[in-house]
Amino acid sequence: MAAEAFPKHPFLLSAEDTAKALHTDLETGLTTAQVNELQQTYPRNELDVGEGVPWYKILTKQVLNAMIIVLALAMALSFGIKDYIEGGVLVFVIVLNVTIGFWQEYRAEKRMDALRALSSPSAMVLRDGKTQVISNPDVVPGDIVLLKMGDTVPADLRMFEAMNLACEEGQLTGESIPVEKSTDNAILAPGTEKPATTEQEVGIGDRINMAYATTVVRKGRGRGIVTATGMRTEVGKIAASTSKKQRKEGRSMNWRKHGKKQPIVGLAKRTYDLVGKFLGLTEGTPLQRKLSALAYVLFGCAVVLAMVVFGVNRFDLRNEVIIYATSLGIAIIPESLVAVLTITMVVAVTVMRKANVVVRDLSALEALGGVTNICSDKTGTLTEGAMIVRQAWIPFSHMYTVHDSQKPNDPTKGRVSHSLQTEVPRAAESGAVKEKEEPPRDYDNERSAAVLKFDVPEAKLNAKAPPAQHEELKQSETEMTDQLEAFLLSAALCNLATVRYDEEDDKWQTTGEPTEIALQVFAHRFNQGKKMLESKGWKQLAEFPFDSSIKRMSVIYDAPQGVSSPSSSSSSSSSIIDTSNSMVFTKGAVERVLDLCSHIGIGADQQPISDALKENVLQQMNALASQGQRVLAIAYRPWKGHFSAPLHSKSASTAAQDDALRKDVEEGLTLVGLAGIYDPPRRETRPSIGECSRAGIKVHMLTGDHPETAKAIAKEVGILPRNLGVLPDAVARSIVQKATDFDKMTDAEIDALEELPLVIARCAPDTKTRMIEALRRRGAFMAMTGDGVNDAPSLSRADVGIAMGSGSDVAKSASKIVLTDDQFNSIVAAIREGRRMFDNIQKFVLHLLTSNVGEVILLIAGLGFIDGSGFSVFPVSPLQIIWINMVTSSFPAFGLGREDAARDVMRKAPQDKRRGVFTNQIIVDMMVYGIMMGACTMATFCVIIYGANGGSLGEDCNTEYSDGCEAVFRARAATFAELTWLILVSAWEFKSLRRSMFDLNPGEDNEGEGEREGGSDGNGLLQRPLLAPLVSVCRDLYANRFLFWSVILGALSVFPVVYIPVLNTKFFKHKGISWEWALAVGFTAVYVAGIEAWKFVKRRFSLLEDRAAMLPRRGEAWGQGAPDEVQGPRFRKTMSMSSFRTWASFSKRDTGESMSRYSSSRGCQGPPVQGVEHV
Repeated sequence: MAAEAFPKHPFLLSAEDTAKALHTDLETGLTTAQVNELQQTYPRNELDVGEGVPWYKILTKQVLNAMIIVLALAMALSFGIKDYIEGGVLVFVIVLNVTIGFWQEYRAEKRMDALRALSSPSAMVLRDGKTQVISNPDVVPGDIVLLKMGDTVPADLRMFEAMNLACEEGQLTGESIPVEKSTDNAILAPGTEKPATTEQEVGIGDRINMAYATTVVRKGRGRGIVTATGMRTEVGKIAASTSKKQRKEGRSMNWRKHGKKQPIVGLAKRTYDLVGKFLGLTEGTPLQRKLSALAYVLFGCAVVLAMVVFGVNRFDLRNEVIIYATSLGIAIIPESLVAVLTITMVVAVTVMRKANVVVRDLSALEALGGVTNICSDKTGTLTEGAMIVRQAWIPFSHMYTVHDSQKPNDPTKGRVSHSLQTEVPRAAESGAVKEKEEPPRDYDNERSAAVLKFDVPEAKLNAKAPPAQHEELKQSETEMTDQLEAFLLSAALCNLATVRYDEEDDKWQTTGEPTEIALQVFAHRFNQGKKMLESKGWKQLAEFPFDSSIKRMSVIYDAPQGVSSPSSSSSSSSSIIDTSNSMVFTKGAVERVLDLCSHIGIGADQQPISDALKENVLQQMNALASQGQRVLAIAYRPWKGHFSAPLHSKSASTAAQDDALRKDVEEGLTLVGLAGIYDPPRRETRPSIGECSRAGIKVHMLTGDHPETAKAIAKEVGILPRNLGVLPDAVARSIVQKATDFDKMTDAEIDALEELPLVIARCAPDTKTRMIEALRRRGAFMAMTGDGVNDAPSLSRADVGIAMGSGSDVAKSASKIVLTDDQFNSIVAAIREGRRMFDNIQKFVLHLLTSNVGEVILLIAGLGFIDGSGFSVFPVSPLQIIWINMVTSSFPAFGLGREDAARDVMRKAPQDKRRGVFTNQIIVDMMVYGIMMGACTMATFCVIIYGANGGSLGEDCNTEYSDGCEAVFRARAATFAELTWLILVSAWEFKSLRRSMFDLNPGEDNEGEGEREGGSDGNGLLQRPLLAPLVSVCRDLYANRFLFWSVILGALSVFPVVYIPVLNTKFFKHKGISWEWALAVGFTAVYVAGIEAWKFVKRRFSLLEDRAAMLPRRGEAWGQGAPDEVQGPRFRKTMSMSSFRTWASFSKRDTGESMSRYSSSRGCQGPPVQGVEHV
């Protein structure tokens, strides 16, 4: 918190100058009096990541919903004219809508409260010369903090003591490799040999004398001075940036900068924003804004229609006229829309929660359906977030490869195979190549499952292992080569990590630095773990810790007693053991270790090192590195020195003596192999990216890793093609960039790029937000995924922020969605569910608005029915309208919201966020079906009134029943029944907007036809021409049981409403009917025929067609996530800029248009290729 106390950033100051600025002592720390004073001066050491949305804000948001406001006006008008029945019903509707919305958002917020970290980690500090353990919030600037392996750094620290100290800063920088810390006063500017003099010269990840709050100590120990706490730490600054609100363009009132007119313009725009926010027109998702606008448009229409009613009735504003006008207003407003929409979202949230997706903001559900781009972090999102040995190269021997290891810390998972080297160092020296070809070996069949649980006590292990397993173990040990054994021995002992099997928790537990854990797990795969080796007599004498300046570490061990000679084959690792000497084991950067080696290989294969051999080793290193692996060299040597007692990296000797001793120990080494270590992609990542590509969604990877590592992982998961040559040169150059290069570009230069990068390496928080803004300028609608603190700014700026459940609280607070299982395929599942919900919203919006259009047409036409008193007669009464809108049509609308996803839901282009739900098809269908509905019901009313009753309309039939109103009341009953049935049957018709209700799933009956031959009933009923279509229709309609029974029960509910005495005449203003039922049934059949005819016309002439995602054809272009076999060199011959654009155009400025284009090759011949076929 005390940044203002420093003349320069603490990493540019010496530890002594830092301590002086903070008035602390490096040996005794702060005094109690100082601590008390500082606690009064500075806030507690906590991050302000938000405490969630309070309940009253959620309630206010629901009450001020646009549709609720309109309904409230209608309610007030009803009570104003003393129509208490209608007003009471509207009160119920409003309370129901608000309650449902409030309860769901409140529950979602409570679930997020449960996800927030509730515990307060502790910190060990030095105060008054004594060490104390305090809670993190009590840490103050100037405290001396003691760190050890496993600790979470409580605040930003300037380190003044670092013993083999390394911190994992992945959540802050995105870099998966722990950063070695030092106490150097001079930090070199990257790419130069000069010490940095300003803060801007060195990024956060390169300030190695600083340890940052929330990072984790992976190895070593150290001490540091607290330089910043709470929101002034680096992580606090990122958290603050996520909550900082950006002022919209053009809202400034600075006349000096923008001209004299700017204050007026700025004030007008701010006023518009304020009013628009209140009305819901400028805040929220596109769907929310459009529904708010719809509510006010419908309200405006209601006012116009009311004026029409008043005009027709000569502005005689008696209650009857006002009631008719109110009825028209109620008819045009879909009262249940808010409730149906909220409940549909509730169902979607429930489904997603079961799929490990927690939705913090309901608006994110609708937004998911329109996502065109996903900007994803790599570490922990696309990858496991843990290191694993991918390959081990043994000179003159084999290349060992680990396959299918989905749990990096579990040595029993996955399999190890090996291949004989076709080009070995000896070939470079003498031209001799081994001719003997060995068959591939799978070590899963050679090792014992019991032995792999290595850290179970030996006696207990042997007691549990059956004899057969011992035989298998003996065979495995016999077949292990000396070269592999030497490599494993060196890798396991030159290692500080621990790997053990926890029987109580039934899982493998690890501690230490991820790279060392990976090596230790690899050794455990062959029963060569460090603990077992030490139990057999290996005894550590000394350790030379990893030094970032020389990039290596070494240990010295005494060999176990009883190993008689190198020729003995009965003891572990005897081929390299010399019991007369101690053994030195070294690992580190290849170039650094190779320079210290005098020989390569062991036993008969051992050769003196030469330039040719060195070159061959470096080529092998580059080959592994090009696959995204971090390569370490493993070496050993016998050492004739002697230690009288075990000691570790520091002794009583001076630093110069220690350096001399280390130099003596780490020379004349023998290289025994290279280890390729990497953060493996999650198994589900590549298929998920392929599904995104088929859905018209492009995936970008924004990571803090090295460019080559990032490129290799991107190729492996399918973000990039294996062969970048399939891409045009201009695109290939820009598709992978370093953050420094991207940040140097202006917005105009970025916008001029043919394609935005798919991979950005060494990514900083600002880089991610710039990428988000660049995509937005191109019309994209993007989701950002991540788990670290460094992801928080882009999570908050993205249209949909998706955080990982294991990520930081800052990231979760900045996101709208949290994945509790951290798996990338859950993102695809969320998008699939979002699209399903979006499609269903279109269906029930069409269903509700079609009924509104039909009712309005019916009531407008009813203005022409003038009774004996000179007033218009209701074709349907106000309560009938409310009953239909809230009861009859609501439950089928709920059912439509529960429809399963269409089979092609992930093979369509993302929804156009500019149009939202109201596509051309929805608008036209609404009008066509509404006109049909209004015409059918009006025909029924006219036939009864004029055809059967000579046009008798009675007097005052809108308010009470009399004998003169018999015809009107019977006509209303028939019209009410018919309108109810039309709305109900529409729900079945709208299960598909284009396919016939009688053929919803074409081709399904042919699937498994052989199995169903003869029919499931044994009588071949499904094969009978007359019954098969009927069974198929019933099966399709019954698939959504909620919808099915909503329609059936809704249709049956007409009868009690029509026939129950008092209820029919007093409230609904109709009475029982007889022959009129035939009219209702007949016109319902006409209506169904009309819908089927319109659907046929749409299909026949391809009218108002939703466009499929534009995907590359086989041999034409590359699609993300496609199998490797379709990404080979053969694409060169057919690749062109136009074919590349078939998938790439989704991130260009014309995103909306490019996604709406339909593939011209829908009927292309030939078998489809997974991931690249046309849809």
